[in-house]
Amino acid sequence: MTSASPDPTSSQNDDAVTERFSPLHAAHVAAGASFTDFAGWQMPVRYSSDLAEHHAVRKAAGLFDLSHMAEIRVSGPQAGEFLDHALAGQLSVIDLMQAKYSLLLNSRGGIIDDLVVYRTGETDFLVVANAGNHDQALDALTARAARFDVVVADESNDTALIAVQGPNALAIVQATAGLSTDGDLAGLRYYRALTAAFAGTPVLIARTGYTGEDGFELYLPNAAALALWDAIVVAGAVHGLVPAGLASRDTLRLEAGMPLYGHELTTSTYPAQAGLGRVVNLAKPTDFVGRTASEEGPAGDAPVLVGLVSAGKRAGRAGYQIFRSPDATEAEGVITSGALSPTLGYPIAMAYLPPALARLDTEVFIDVRGTRAPATVIALPFYKRRK
Repeated sequence: MTSASPDPTSSQNDDAVTERFSPLHAAHVAAGASFTDFAGWQMPVRYSSDLAEHHAVRKAAGLFDLSHMAEIRVSGPQAGEFLDHALAGQLSVIDLMQAKYSLLLNSRGGIIDDLVVYRTGETDFLVVANAGNHDQALDALTARAARFDVVVADESNDTALIAVQGPNALAIVQATAGLSTDGDLAGLRYYRALTAAFAGTPVLIARTGYTGEDGFELYLPNAAALALWDAIVVAGAVHGLVPAGLASRDTLRLEAGMPLYGHELTTSTYPAQAGLGRVVNLAKPTDFVGRTASEEGPAGDAPVLVGLVSAGKRAGRAGYQIFRSPDATEAEGVITSGALSPTLGYPIAMAYLPPALARLDTEVFIDVRGTRAPATVIALPFYKRRK
């Protein structure tokens, strides 16, 4: 068992630099984690090795602390109507305890954030935004709520988020001592949630994740998070569970072709460019922020997101330029995320290319530290789990 961690709302000030700590910080220290700053939070980047943690998630299970994420509660008689206006999707029609991936757009059609919305009541929704976009998402939702009968409440400081991801995730969560569910966890469908309790504390369990594997995300009050983490560790011992950091989560989501805000998504990116045009519901009757720009869409020659694979072991990284030919002098694209895939064993990358170069099987060349490495355009994702 681990001792109490620093209060997540506490900070250490050093020349205006503020550090924030997860309610699970003490568990990470005890497990020997290395830390990195992420949106002002000191979060575990790895415990043992990036490769070991990545492979554990693909083959058994990994345990992630995602308590830095932003949780924003939207409630009130017009909650559904408000979210239809504020977001690109139609949230008012989703079922109770259903989750939906959506986008928060600006008036120009660019992406302020990508997020997941859970309908936890007829007039109650939980919006989960990226940690780095906490302020932007909260400010936009608050401003857009002005003419609606809703309450927008920031619950981020009070909420812990634990993810169990991998083929053994179900067995581990089911075996966690003290955790009881209000429904059949095994029968829970993807992007659905149910209520649960851990030692008398309410927990929301969702079959969601950001790794390309089966798994669950558990939301609960900070005070009970450390005990639940410890209980999951005990339950997972016979199932190959390992604590996993943000480094492995990044390579896992890259293999699964999932976009990362600040890399594949920005305020100047149209959803259609990122392959997310389907997320923008132009058929809904509500006038939503960014609708006009979304109807017009990006220019015909605007770059689009593609997958790239290469031979060898030298991977293109974010920011590396892409050329039409080995001797071309003008870059025509850029990598947004790239790595040597731990699962596949060869370099993979997501990149933005002009439509003329974005066709499947097109050969392009990545400038990898001065050497032009050939790469081939393929469809995303790079990896799909066996069901």
